[in-house]
Amino acid sequence: MAKNYKIYEHIGNISAENNGWTKELNFISWNDREPVYDIRSWTQDHTKYGKGVTLTQGEMKLLQELLKEI
Repeated sequence: MAKNYKIYEHIGNISAENNGWTKELNFISWNDREPVYDIRSWTQDHTKYGKGVTLTQGEMKLLQELLKEI
């Protein structure tokens, strides 16, 4: 996994797997870009990660509004 990333804020864990990986919501910068909200699975030491979804601040606000409706 060669991507450059910096986790600015660990917001919280969504779930934990038996293998030690956790699905997390973080505020993160990928490849020195503007930080985004990021949902993906990580190893405990954050050296490996799975595929995920990134959301801009605007997309995160829209998602919050959509979640309020369910």
